[in-house]
Amino acid sequence: MRRKDGIDLIKTIAIFCVIVIHVSAPGYSAAGADYYASLFWGSVTRMAVPLFFMCTGALLLDPERGFSAGRFFKKNFLRLVLALFFWAAAYKLGHLAARGAITGSNVLYALRELALFRHEPHLYFLHIMLLLYAFIPVLRVLTEHAGKRTLVWLLALWALTGIVYPTVRPFWPFRLLDGVPAQWMMNMAYASFGYALLGHFLMKYPMKRGLGAALFIAGFAVTFGGTLIMSRGALYEGFLQGMSVGVALQAAGLFGLLSGAKPRRTGLVRYVSRASFCVYLVHIFIVYGAAKLGWSVLLLPCAVSIPLAALVTLAVSCGIYFVLSKIPFVRSYLV
Repeated sequence: MRRKDGIDLIKTIAIFCVIVIHVSAPGYSAAGADYYASLFWGSVTRMAVPLFFMCTGALLLDPERGFSAGRFFKKNFLRLVLALFFWAAAYKLGHLAARGAITGSNVLYALRELALFRHEPHLYFLHIMLLLYAFIPVLRVLTEHAGKRTLVWLLALWALTGIVYPTVRPFWPFRLLDGVPAQWMMNMAYASFGYALLGHFLMKYPMKRGLGAALFIAGFAVTFGGTLIMSRGALYEGFLQGMSVGVALQAAGLFGLLSGAKPRRTGLVRYVSRASFCVYLVHIFIVYGAAKLGWSVLLLPCAVSIPLAALVTLAVSCGIYFVLSKIPFVRSYLV
């Protein structure tokens, strides 16, 4: 099936945003301009993972895309499982090697951790993707038969229980709720289904670009402003969560703005898009390596160092993908 340039562009931006989020973390402990710059970069890129969920929905829930449940689980689902456990093991061994602590007992403990899904923190995305992939055949039945009004109603329910409720839950009077009403809030992993449905919906019923830009700006204002106001002495992460109101607005706005775009450097965008899964998997190794060498975004003004570090990390990660993609089995199942 023909590639969708807009989706490739969104995935390229999303993977860059993932890296920005991770390299900007040290700046939250800084003061003055570096703190505000870190918060700016961390906020303006916060919709990265939701965008990947939306791209998954836009591609896998497309009724024009041929689909076989058996083939999907043998290829896509199996690939995700193998990649998850391979790279989770690689990070475990990497940490042990860095400490000079590769012993029989430590390796056995690491294997136990792997079996219990106690993996590198950023691999939570793959944990959710396993669940989302398991539900793809059911979601396809839903999207193939539901009309626009039904999808709007379903997305509204998701927005209320999976996005708005989790955002306001810590605040009065919502924090006073107990019993069953406290359970109306959607679990984060299942709330990701809403992003997949939203991606499908916005591909089928495109948003006007002006509205997309307005939603993104409004979402950034909520994410950045809410975090700035609530962070008194310690970083408040409630407005930075993927299932928060500001982030959802940013994701919907940017997706609506770019889903129909035609990037000029199509070749470069497609390459980074294809590499994005591998980049997500390996970029933390580069972040750790830079820290081990004593390099930090705090060595330069964060307004400049954060995007620069993210670009370098992206370039090195794409270089790793170039090498790994030449190995047939690795290309097919691990990156």
